[in-house]
Order: sequence, then C-alpha cells, then structure tokens
Amino acid sequence: MTFTNLSRLSLNQMTTQRWSLREAIDGCVRAGIPAIGIWRDKIAEAGLDTAVRLVRDAGLHVSSVCRGGMFPAATADERRARIDDNRRAIDEAAALAADTLVLVCGAAPNRDIRAARVMVAEAIAELAPYAREHGVRLGIEPLHPMFAADRSVITTLGEALDLAEQFDPATVGVIIDAYHVWWDPYLDTQINRSRGRVAGFHVSDWLVPTPHMLLGRGMMGDGVIALRDIRMAVDAVGYSGPIEVEIFNQSIWNQPGEQVVAQMCQRYMEHV
Repeated sequence: MTFTNLSRLSLNQMTTQRWSLREAIDGCVRAGIPAIGIWRDKIAEAGLDTAVRLVRDAGLHVSSVCRGGMFPAATADERRARIDDNRRAIDEAAALAADTLVLVCGAAPNRDIRAARVMVAEAIAELAPYAREHGVRLGIEPLHPMFAADRSVITTLGEALDLAEQFDPATVGVIIDAYHVWWDPYLDTQINRSRGRVAGFHVSDWLVPTPHMLLGRGMMGDGVIALRDIRMAVDAVGYSGPIEVEIFNQSIWNQPGEQVVAQMCQRYMEHV
C-alpha cells in the first residue's frame, strides 16, 4: 500500500538538527506534517513549559521524546544518577503527552557486556512503575550491532522484545527503526512477534558505502533498505501510529531545513 497523504508522518528533530524546537514546529506546520519527535536537548534549550506551549499552540502530536536509557555505568552512584535522569525524561514525555519515551539502552562501562545487559533490565524494571503512573510508554530501541560498544548492548529486535515482554505492553514496548534492524535474518519473525508491542517506527536509509558510522544515514530511497516492505510488515501486526523520519547525516544537516523537509515528504510518499 502506497501512502497518499502525510497523516502518519512525523519529523524526528534529528533530521533538521540545526533547527530549534520552535523552528522545527513551524516547519512541520508549514509542510502539513502532523507530528514531531522531540529531543531532550531541544526541550532543555527551549524550557519544558515553553516546549509544551509551542506544541499545544501548533496543534502538533508528539510521537516521541528522545532519549532515555544509557543505563549501564561503572558505579552504583552513576547508575542511580542515570535512573534519576530517566525519571526526569519520563516527566518531560508526560508533560508533552508524547506517545513514547525512546530508550537507547547504553553500552558496557567495561568489557562485561552480559553484566551491562543485566543493568539495562534492572533499570527498566525500576522505571516501569514510574512510567505507568505518569502515563508514559517506554520504547526499547535496539541499535545496529556496530553501536554495541558505545551506545547500546541491545542490538536486535528479539533482544528488545525479550526485555519488553516482562512488562505490561501498555507500559513497555519496542521501537522498530529500519536503519538498525533491516539486516536481521529473523526480522520478519520478530516483527510478527511484536504485535501489541510496537511503540514507534522510524525510517531512514542505509547508504552504500556508509560515509560515517554515526552520521551516515541516508534519505529514504538513497540506500538499500526495503522500507515499504518493513513498514507493511509493521502495519500488519497492528501498528498504525506515527512514522518518524530520523536521519543523522551532516551533509543533510548542512542543507536548509525547508529543503530537507520538502524532500523528506516527497521521499516518504515514494518509498515508505
């Protein structure tokens, strides 16, 4: 099924990284994009009360707040500080009536990746009641394995589901980001398993060659990911929520925001 409108499109702020929150909101309104994924540094820059007012006045839906997580740490005090910061992130997501708080789970502070995964599970278990009380859904986002050393020890959709399934699906779900999971030979099986657990769906493209480990994502259609196939599989398990375009790419960030948004809307219709 091809989209004929932008009703499910959401601008993840990272795609127009140089824009302030106000500029991103204004850009969404001008382009007819109904939703936005907001990053916490942009909330801090604007102030939470101002952020809430800007979103409300524009009539936008907040598809996500990015990001929570980063749970593993070398000491108990550091781990406690990270839990406390995630509570603040939950508060921000609640204030903005966001669909989900995205959890990028964090890397091992030493070589013990197994222990780091335990820390992630323990942190989510501690935060889940607080999130439930505040009406915030936690979305565990698996990252591509190339980020296991510095961003997340949760690297497959299967791992993310193993964690999420320990909790009420209304409180803990998963984020399916095509960039991070497209390569997985078990992706179809894991998407089928995720019914009722999908808290968000993100798109961009995998460029060949990849120009940069972090800042190498492409605009939809410029790479090798079968985005529509993945989107239709996600739709088939009952997800009908916003689809965030999230692109980390310095060359795209260097372009005028209006140009990026116009191309994003076109490519969304053509490839997602």
